[in-house]
Amino acid sequence: MGGSAYRRLRQSRESGVLFVTIDAPPLNLLDVPLFAELERLAADVEGDDEIAVVVFTSADPDFFLAHYDIHDLLERGSRRPPARSGVLKRFHALLERYRTLPQLTIAQLEGAARGGGAEFAMALDLRFGALGRAVLGQPETALGIIPGGGATQNLPRLVGRARALEIVLGGRDLDAATAERYGLLNRALPADRIAAEVRDLALRIASHPGEAVRAAKRAVDAHVLPGHLGFVEEAELFGRQITTSAARERMRAFLAAGGQTREGEVRFGELIARVADEVRAAEAAGR
Repeated sequence: MGGSAYRRLRQSRESGVLFVTIDAPPLNLLDVPLFAELERLAADVEGDDEIAVVVFTSADPDFFLAHYDIHDLLERGSRRPPARSGVLKRFHALLERYRTLPQLTIAQLEGAARGGGAEFAMALDLRFGALGRAVLGQPETALGIIPGGGATQNLPRLVGRARALEIVLGGRDLDAATAERYGLLNRALPADRIAAEVRDLALRIASHPGEAVRAAKRAVDAHVLPGHLGFVEEAELFGRQITTSAARERMRAFLAAGGQTREGEVRFGELIARVADEVRAAEAAGR
């Protein structure tokens, strides 16, 4: 992917998972250079079929993404307000691109993510926070502005209208435990376990056939379609997926290993993991 061309996003790969470490001293400020690298990364990831999951972490123990660069906002605020165009502004377009990536995206939060940093985390599919370390907040109204990177739209969907107003207008930080209770985090995890648990989940998801992961994400996202159209989308994706060679191979392997027998089903998790390991080993041997 040309990770060496990135100065602020360190990258490593493991079994279909791309780990991206945000490393932009002194505090992982979401400024114009980092923004440009995030745009480039989205374009690189989108067309890479070998990546099933992208995990974002931070090299800074105190900050995931501090917030958007206030100097840039002041400079833009010195100009006349832009006319309403009906076209997504650059920041919204970036966040929508991450939200709609075919890969699953995960934020591993072990420091603060405020303002645009929290909004970037909300654009990712899953969020996990370290207890005692992760902090999320939208402090914009205290500065006389409002969130401008999607928080006013995404927060009500994630936590409900009343809590969204509390977060946006209160301007206070949410710790990991509160963010989990509100629905902003999938889970709040002990700081000494979060890295291992996120890695295990990412590798588990990446062990599934990539086209199945992409189809499942697309089907879940169809829930926003009106009326019955989400079911129509799900049915089409399901019907297409069961015809793939990867799906048929794994279903046959599941039955051969004891699936749909009483003996096999009582150890279902072990059986599924074994099937995945056997299929991956066979694929590796055939390369």
